[in-house]
Amino acid sequence: MDLFTNKIYMVCTGYFLVLFVFSLMVNALFLRFFKTLGIRNHTDGTIIRWGATSKPAVGGITFYIMFLLSVASYSILFEPTQQIYQMGFVGLLLSCAAGFIIGLADDAYDTRPLLKFGIQFLSGLILIASGIYIKIFPYQPLNYAFTLFWVVGIMNSVNMLDNMDGITSIVTIGIIANTIYRIFSHSDFNNMHLLVLIGVLSSVIAFLRFNWHPSKMYMGDTGSQFLGVFLAAMGIIYFWNDPYASLTPATGKLFCITLMTFILPILDTTIVVVNRLSKGQSPFVGGKDHTTHSLAYLGLSDRQVALVFLALAACSLSLNIMISEILTEWNHLYTALFAGYFLMLLTFFFYTTRNKKAKSRERLHKIRKITPEEAA
Repeated sequence: MDLFTNKIYMVCTGYFLVLFVFSLMVNALFLRFFKTLGIRNHTDGTIIRWGATSKPAVGGITFYIMFLLSVASYSILFEPTQQIYQMGFVGLLLSCAAGFIIGLADDAYDTRPLLKFGIQFLSGLILIASGIYIKIFPYQPLNYAFTLFWVVGIMNSVNMLDNMDGITSIVTIGIIANTIYRIFSHSDFNNMHLLVLIGVLSSVIAFLRFNWHPSKMYMGDTGSQFLGVFLAAMGIIYFWNDPYASLTPATGKLFCITLMTFILPILDTTIVVVNRLSKGQSPFVGGKDHTTHSLAYLGLSDRQVALVFLALAACSLSLNIMISEILTEWNHLYTALFAGYFLMLLTFFFYTTRNKKAKSRERLHKIRKITPEEAA
């Protein structure tokens, strides 16, 4: 490791630690002074969480503060570039602002689902207009349509995963870790996204201190909507469009590395949508049929479920390192193997959500001592 690289590592580590401590302090202040933000009436059916206790949903505000602070800090810590003035970065700022604002409005006022969907769609359009869109099809309309599907899908996936303590934080940490690894592995140190990713990562890890079971606060829609559009944009820039490929990368490789990075939200959303549509239910109405719940129905505690997700996130990072460092010459066999891994997890969670729920209710009552209505 040369002197320059060592200096970059020291700057990034120091920046992470400073923002981590700052995030802990901000969350502690929010927890003290914001007692009701994001707390809904349990009888109105507007929100369904695994736990029965209402807690303030203020963690997401810290994410956005650290995001903006990282943007402002870039020119101080690194050599200034024109990246901050480019349309792509402006589009990222605007789309993340839209996600944050609609999330904050939803936590404070319980906005209509159609309005939330409209802002999610708008976030996708902003990214496309700024040049951030998936470029895997030969026809641009298909790229635009798939980008909108991706952005709206990831925003809703991250939002739906926020149903049990620590889960969305762990999933976010895994995706950001994959992205930072790609930037560091290609020595792209003067990249403004790097500092922003470190800033958001520090805030999410600090939030996990308050969101680990038994949690003291939730991130709310403020956090999940912001993280959703931010992670979707990072997925487009660093995975779907692989900026480090010297030649046009194989579509199968792009698909697999993106799938491994976002496997947890994709799995959860796929299973929830299939299960609810098969029962004639709307996939947009809350319920306790997520992958997290299926693990709890098998007898795992809330902390154990979070640890399983942490292990799966670590496995995804390991597989992506394998793809990048070892499987440099791609072929269809690798595509089949990684697709098989995804299908194996999909089958497992699908089976548990479909067949284990009724059999496990009695065991769940004994473990968590919850009411029959909560387990329904």
